[in-house]
Amino acid sequence: MQSVTFMVKAVWQRLRTSVGWCKTQLPQVSTSLRQKSNTSIRQSTKSANQSKGLYAVSRHTPFNQTQIAILLTVLLLTAILGQRFYNQPALSAGTVAADTFIAPYNATLPDLVTTAENRQAARSGSLIVLQIDQERTNAILEEAKSILSQGSILRQQAGNIPYLPPAQLSSRTQRYLRQAPAQDWEDLWALAQMPTLTSTVLQQGTNGSLQIRLNSLGANQRIALNELLRLRERTPSISMATVRSQIDGNRQKYADAKPELQQLITRDGVQPLDYRLFDLSDNDWKAIQAASRLVLDRMLAQGIHEGMPASLWQQAIDSQLQETLKLDVPPGINRDEFSDQETIAKDITAKLLSSVLRPNLIEDQEQTRLRAEQAENEVKTVTVSVEQGDAIVRKGETITQGDFVLLDHFNLTQRRLNWFGFTGFGALVSMGVGALLWIDHWQKGSLRQRDHILVLCLIVSVAGLMALKIPGLGLPAVGLLLGSFYGYILATVTIALLVVLLPVGGSVSVLPLFAAACAALVGAWIAPRLRSREEFALLGGVVGLTQGVIHLVLTLMFNSVSATVWYTIIRDSALFGVYGIAWSIVALGVSPYLESVFDLVTPIRLAELSNPNRPLLKRLAADAPGTFQHTMFVANLAEAAARTLGHNVELVRAGTLYHDIGKMHDPLGFIENQMGGPNKHDLINDPWVSSDIIKKHVTEGVVMARKHRLPKAIQAFIPEHQGAMLISYFYYQAQEIAKQNPEMKVLEEDFRYDGPIPQSPETGIVMLADSCEAALRSLHKEACAEEAYAMVNKILRARWKDKQLVDSSLTRKDMDVIANVFVQVWQQFNHKRIAYPKGALAAK
Repeated sequence: MQSVTFMVKAVWQRLRTSVGWCKTQLPQVSTSLRQKSNTSIRQSTKSANQSKGLYAVSRHTPFNQTQIAILLTVLLLTAILGQRFYNQPALSAGTVAADTFIAPYNATLPDLVTTAENRQAARSGSLIVLQIDQERTNAILEEAKSILSQGSILRQQAGNIPYLPPAQLSSRTQRYLRQAPAQDWEDLWALAQMPTLTSTVLQQGTNGSLQIRLNSLGANQRIALNELLRLRERTPSISMATVRSQIDGNRQKYADAKPELQQLITRDGVQPLDYRLFDLSDNDWKAIQAASRLVLDRMLAQGIHEGMPASLWQQAIDSQLQETLKLDVPPGINRDEFSDQETIAKDITAKLLSSVLRPNLIEDQEQTRLRAEQAENEVKTVTVSVEQGDAIVRKGETITQGDFVLLDHFNLTQRRLNWFGFTGFGALVSMGVGALLWIDHWQKGSLRQRDHILVLCLIVSVAGLMALKIPGLGLPAVGLLLGSFYGYILATVTIALLVVLLPVGGSVSVLPLFAAACAALVGAWIAPRLRSREEFALLGGVVGLTQGVIHLVLTLMFNSVSATVWYTIIRDSALFGVYGIAWSIVALGVSPYLESVFDLVTPIRLAELSNPNRPLLKRLAADAPGTFQHTMFVANLAEAAARTLGHNVELVRAGTLYHDIGKMHDPLGFIENQMGGPNKHDLINDPWVSSDIIKKHVTEGVVMARKHRLPKAIQAFIPEHQGAMLISYFYYQAQEIAKQNPEMKVLEEDFRYDGPIPQSPETGIVMLADSCEAALRSLHKEACAEEAYAMVNKILRARWKDKQLVDSSLTRKDMDVIANVFVQVWQQFNHKRIAYPKGALAAK
């Protein structure tokens, strides 16, 4: 407010001349207006198309008054939105000092800007506090336990090593024979049964094809063959058959267990064990189980972070296994064979652990938040000091933020109104106002003076919220209101104008502003399609969600966010979304009042006015039931025609429902309410009095509409649906009376409605529907569509020739379309039914 006061004082001298001119010219303008209003024709409400959301015409103002209004608007918006240019310092941080500035006295001042930056950096750089996720840890342990249990079962199925006494065959040979390919095993057994082949011959060699076969054997095959030959030499043939049977049986168990081992996988699809599992001794397997459990407990207790590389996992596992996995050396086994067994055991254990281990550390959000707040609070307020007579900044040096704080404290920053920037901003505002006026002109001047005032008030309210630093600046509410009142085009242009002007003229954070603007555009785009306050409320949720999501996305896109402030970013975005919902609630709450004060007609208000439970419509149905039924049929005719021609269906529907409310002043004066009783006009027997009764339903209807505060766009249907038509029945009756009394003069204007004639396509359509309704009802049930069309076309031609539609914007081509639509609606109401037999009716 201080800045605004400063601005007013600064521009007062420049405005004085203009204000004085206005004082001298406005009386002349007012006199001119009165003179013109006495000679001008009536300016009535015209309906705009539905896409604009407003159904009223503009009142054209004199050129001088328009100029003054535009000038004052530009000045007002420039003064309110251009807050940046009030008391603006000529020196700022980052600029080069044009002179040396000396401190007039000692000072120690807080540097709030630098302090805020440091605290934000401390919050962003604070470490994440982690905690062990017990649920994940238990799941890992359970999975490892299950794998070890299944491994034990598969080992039992595959058979233990040794399956023969080690004195007969070594454990190494038994392992090889169990897993050797079938053909290799058969070849070895065949060689072992050759009488000419002994262990000595195998070692010393022989000649011929036998030596060739021996040379083709691998190392493991030669060892196994040597042991089989020695076993044969000291074992009877019957015992050798038993050995063969035991080997074959163990081979079969191994072959059956191997596929089941391949089907054993972890939840991540990794195979934790391989076939070497079957080569382990029972003691080795027990050692592996114990070591696996111990390593898992240790590593999970220490915790594994999500970002920990797999290579570090493996190093940690290997280091743990060096300490925990200890195998006992069995008696009678050489050192090399034991070393192989130890390597296999470590490989199997490492593979098992690698397959089941997963990160089990998660962020402790509460502790992380407290840690970040603690780091922020530990940052001390930055202060800058200077001694009297010391140079704050020397000529040619760049002014730092600390220097600026001192210069501003000593009033050395040369604060003043930036006239150059203010003038440029005024030009920018002028362009924006011009864009809004061009949009109004492009939409055929649908905005009235009060509509311009409303748009101006909404823009000014945003500027006020900017000065108060209110989150969101109310842009969602502005988008919803303008979209609902005037359509998405004007709303979009206004929001775009604010997005440009607010950062230029004031201190506004661009990111929240853009998020709020996007939410406002979403609301402005959907609002014209709404038909109830409930839908409006639901749209508020969509607007809030849009604002929060876009704020989150933009924050992540344009800011480097550390993991420690994730919760802060999400919290701020969620809060910003709540602001969007709050502004939508504000828009929902004020919209009915704005509609009433500024005489706005929106689709939602039209839908509410069309509710048959409205007091005025309920009274019409009770006091004038025939008129109410007539109104409903006229509404169906007019609504169908408006929809076909692309005019405002909601406006036509609502306007038709109220077009004959004036008949409630004397329901029996209209034949549809007489219900077969005596005709009141036959008893009066005075066409002039009867004509006055008929015409009075228009004037009384306008009075009722004003009393119930119906919008002017709805009020327009009451006089315009009759236009200046002739009440022909009583006019011809009066002429018959005049023939018997030559001294009596019959004036046609006494039997014509006062008008005005329809000023919009909507009221023109209702006039035609009202004229055709009685004629269509009077047709006999057997009448065909051609008869109905001929009658309707005759009535429409009469209205056209009577020049009742010259101001309605309806064309002769539209008359043909309307006639066809009326006949189609009549056919729908006049459809035939199956004649029930008398017996069926009695039974029914």
